[in-house]
Amino acid sequence: MDRRKMLGLTGAGAIGAAAGGAVGLQIFDEPPPARANDPGAAVPFYGARQAGIVTPAQDRLHFVAFDVITDKKAEVVELLQKWTAAAARMTAGKDAGAIGAVNGQPEAAPDDTGEALGLPPSGLTLTIGFGPTLFRTADGKDRFGIAGQRPAALADLPKFAKDTLKPEISGGDICVQACAHDPQVAVHAVRNLARIGFGVVSVRWSQLGFGRTSSTSRTQETARNLFGFKDGTANLKAEDTQLLDEQLWVATGDGPAWMTGGSYMVTRKIRMLIETWDRTSLAEQEAIIGRNKGEGAAHGVAKEFDEPDFAAAAAGGKPAIAEDAHVRLAHQQFNDGARLLRRGYNFVDGSDGLGRLDAGLFFIAYQRDPRKQFVPIQTRLSRQDALNEYIRHTSSGLFACPPGVPAADDYWGRALFV
Repeated sequence: MDRRKMLGLTGAGAIGAAAGGAVGLQIFDEPPPARANDPGAAVPFYGARQAGIVTPAQDRLHFVAFDVITDKKAEVVELLQKWTAAAARMTAGKDAGAIGAVNGQPEAAPDDTGEALGLPPSGLTLTIGFGPTLFRTADGKDRFGIAGQRPAALADLPKFAKDTLKPEISGGDICVQACAHDPQVAVHAVRNLARIGFGVVSVRWSQLGFGRTSSTSRTQETARNLFGFKDGTANLKAEDTQLLDEQLWVATGDGPAWMTGGSYMVTRKIRMLIETWDRTSLAEQEAIIGRNKGEGAAHGVAKEFDEPDFAAAAAGGKPAIAEDAHVRLAHQQFNDGARLLRRGYNFVDGSDGLGRLDAGLFFIAYQRDPRKQFVPIQTRLSRQDALNEYIRHTSSGLFACPPGVPAADDYWGRALFV
């Protein structure tokens, strides 16, 4: 049964159920299949963890941050219930609503926008996160009585050296990360969540991405960023079970119970000064990164996945990997063992009016505690990284991503709001 077919609901009874907000209703002719090699296959929505974190990174991204525009907790809860039901349907390849894009009354607006009719699930995952301002607004207001549930790890990120952040494309009360192998499927998902949220949330900012810049499974080859280098070679992988428990998943006792089993997401929009980089010699490019451009091996070793030898010397006695090379500064050896699970994407947002590409990396990283992982790593990079000459950080976000939804009678973030 595809998105265009009714799911056992017909006539006025079905229309009444939809209009009445039958939030928990999930009717499938069969359970969604597990992730397969087929890029059109579905990724299961229900489970102990949210999909879209260790899920093998898909090819496309539509990321959106919302502002909550109501002060009524009940409206937020109802929205999260509706969103969860719609997310479960869309990730299974169904329409966002039980009636669908074309099966409702002609006089009524459809409960799906229709641009994904006939398309397969395309590996769609939807991952939600809650920003610091959901708990307490910038002016100190606790709109929903949950300020006491804000995790200490959800502390506002500091201003890093050389940041050029734009407030209008930073932050947000709630974020949704939509990843899929078909960009239309990802855009359809975000569009319908925004439609469902009308009057309760408004879109603060969003970002499209293509060409994943990280591998989150050993089954994937390392991708390249727009500077032409392999990106995320040392990334945490889904198969690294022990490391994920240490570095990715929030453990019991780390903070409020509603976050146990979840993770923290940091986003950074990093504009790359493409034209300047493209006029830089290959030798200098490789020195800045600390790896060769072809194989992706760190200087002083032969293969991409060989562990970097930071003690190795080049001709003349200087370190083979320069002191200000990106690889050295980001490596866990120099950051008290801290590691991240990255899910970044390339972006090209046209030109800036001066004939220069507005392009770069939309960085996404998940971790157990940003205060111990992203913040010290980025502090070091922002102060010393030779790559800073060629990049500008223009957007920033921090979100607490709760654990998964175990079954259809639950919803995103329930434990936070009960």
